[in-house]
Amino acid sequence: MNLIEKYISYIRDIRRYSGRTVQLYEDAIRNFCKTVLESDEPSDSDIVASLNFSQIRSHMVCLMDEQHLVPKTVSLHMSALSGLCRYLVKEGHMKSNPVRLIRKPKVEKRLPEYYRNDALEEYFKYTAIYASQEYLDAFLSDPKADYSKDFYERRLARLIISMLYGTGLRRSELIALKIEDVDFGRSKLKVVGKGNKMREIPLVASLCEEILLYLKAVEAMAETERSLKEPLLVTYTGRPLYPTYVDRAVKKELGGAKGITGRKSPHVLRHSIATELMNEGTDLNSIKEMLGHSSLATTQVYTHSSFARLKNIYEQAHPRAKNGGKHGD
Repeated sequence: MNLIEKYISYIRDIRRYSGRTVQLYEDAIRNFCKTVLESDEPSDSDIVASLNFSQIRSHMVCLMDEQHLVPKTVSLHMSALSGLCRYLVKEGHMKSNPVRLIRKPKVEKRLPEYYRNDALEEYFKYTAIYASQEYLDAFLSDPKADYSKDFYERRLARLIISMLYGTGLRRSELIALKIEDVDFGRSKLKVVGKGNKMREIPLVASLCEEILLYLKAVEAMAETERSLKEPLLVTYTGRPLYPTYVDRAVKKELGGAKGITGRKSPHVLRHSIATELMNEGTDLNSIKEMLGHSSLATTQVYTHSSFARLKNIYEQAHPRAKNGGKHGD
């Protein structure tokens, strides 16, 4: 196993980066090796020798001028190389991280997208039947019927939306949940997030009930009692959920929902609950803990969303804002 493979194993298995992040980092490092070293399988000594200020700075220029990557993507490539260098310093292969000396291209900060709470509440009201005891009873009457797959997938899709919005989970965190992670007695969810950090998220009573009814549907489908170590959410065939399944479920569920516009993704649901909590006066530290952010600076972006909403309300409602702040009529 060469140094790159060891680093990828480290961020995947020890740091527990999401699958997508691991893949992006590996692609960025491979791109560097192919561009700078002109090799898909360079030796460890060549890798270490190439990771210097001059080579990395030239590679960044190449990414922008020749590969025509946007600043945000270039910045990600630099982050991947910086992570590799930090790992090599930690392992004693390098003395310092040269990426720290390189100024990354300026990335325009964008406010996080979010869905309006009233539109989401309308969605939950419209789909309440799928989370009900009545719906479960219909499924349990014949879990192997022709219509059972559609029944099950509707309940699962609704639960995916409920959990993403109700807890602010990342997609990877949702997929990784085990049955044992739900504490129904204390109404809380245990989540292992980035960097293998564990946090606890409170669950409202309605979400606890929805999860319980869903688990009954899974056991009826599987015709056996499930172990607490098994995945919380599974497909109709019993497989653990995977990223594409979650993405498709979110797009399908929210695609036709009234009042929900823009991109339909798990991450926008995460932004939505964070923005709603901010608008309701929740303190930043509490939101930070719920979302599993390592830095308060990451959470502070939601203060901008809150201000943008306040400004919009001001411009629509304030009598002087409506006439441009002019005196008189």
